[in-house]
Amino acid sequence: MNMDKIKRTERVIVMTRVLCGMPNQIIPFGRFCEMFDLAKSSVSEDVAMIQKATRDWNLGDVETVTGAAGGVRFRPRVADGEALAFVKTLCEKLNAPDRMLPGGYLYLSDLLADPEMVRQIGTILAGPYYNRGIDFVLTMETKGIPVATMTAVALNVPLVIARRASKVYEGSAVNISFPDGKGGIETMSLARRAVQSGQRTLIVDDFMRHGGTARGMITLMSEFGVSVVGLAFVLAQEMEAPLSELPEHPLMLFTENIARDALLVRPADWLVQPA
Repeated sequence: MNMDKIKRTERVIVMTRVLCGMPNQIIPFGRFCEMFDLAKSSVSEDVAMIQKATRDWNLGDVETVTGAAGGVRFRPRVADGEALAFVKTLCEKLNAPDRMLPGGYLYLSDLLADPEMVRQIGTILAGPYYNRGIDFVLTMETKGIPVATMTAVALNVPLVIARRASKVYEGSAVNISFPDGKGGIETMSLARRAVQSGQRTLIVDDFMRHGGTARGMITLMSEFGVSVVGLAFVLAQEMEAPLSELPEHPLMLFTENIARDALLVRPADWLVQPA
């Protein structure tokens, strides 16, 4: 293609597509300079147009990064008002009487099977952690994997999955036993090659009731010398005291209504009253 014929509108469309396809990844200005055979000043003007459009339409953050490794990056975000409206819609669905399952659980599988819904959830949960130096997202098999994947995509970091038992094809593993919060003991396993000492992780899961699994993952990370930066859940039980000293970002909170034999779901406080 003759790049001399490419108009600015076309360049902006292509650059926007590249940025959105590589979330939270710094793309050097030189890449766009070479792509369109342009001076850096012209590329900077195009980036400024994209920045304004994404800001005005609440489509995310386009940021320029200075320094030798600098460039431009796109961080997907959901505007506060839109995030709250989205979560309220989820709450309405989960508060339907037919959502209750035996054992005091809620049916979430259909919501976590909707790619667009899961992408939105992952983007919201990633928001508070863009500047926290996350090296990977950790989740527990299996229902939390879709949301954890979309959170990892937004943060542009690997996804690591802890398992109930070690797998031969993953090599040697660290295995721990942990209280499940209901009076029992469960096991958790992670391959030794999966993470490295000194890394930082965000724990993401779909459902937190007694907190046993989350505490187990925190303990597992301590065995590897990995720092847990925060906890993020789709749905978590409302507790009198925090699960730990770590930042917690559940999307929704639930309380038990014993009289109705139901769970009452509401948006989490950090979405209702953004910082």
